[in-house]
Amino acid sequence: MEYRKFGSTYMLRIDRGEEILESITKLCQEEEIRLGSISGIGAVGEVTLGVFNREKFEYESTTYTGDYEIASCSGTVTTKEGKPYLHIHMAAANAVKGECHGGHLNHAIVSLTGEFVIQQLDGTVEREYSQEVGLNLFKFVD
Repeated sequence: MEYRKFGSTYMLRIDRGEEILESITKLCQEEEIRLGSISGIGAVGEVTLGVFNREKFEYESTTYTGDYEIASCSGTVTTKEGKPYLHIHMAAANAVKGECHGGHLNHAIVSLTGEFVIQQLDGTVEREYSQEVGLNLFKFVD
């Protein structure tokens, strides 16, 4: 992983074999990013994507392995109990095989390279668990 800061924007390269969520979390910790937006492209060889089951109040996930392009990847950086909290969704596709899988990003290993942009924002948005929804929702703090 290597990154540079330009104003309030970070350009992050995630290298082959590195895990995406771990890399972004490390950057957020090192640079004390408490609030921001994330977008990215690249390629993954292993990706676990999920969808939240509203009846069971839990994520159901599937792992895909092979050659996948990151067709879309976006999300947010907030905090939970003062630590970086990432909420990212991804679409991973293999056009040759006619496959496209999308959902909540649980895990992804870069197979070639990952190019991510993190726009740091001023302020803090904390996360708080909602019993009603079953998810950690935005909690706006003054």
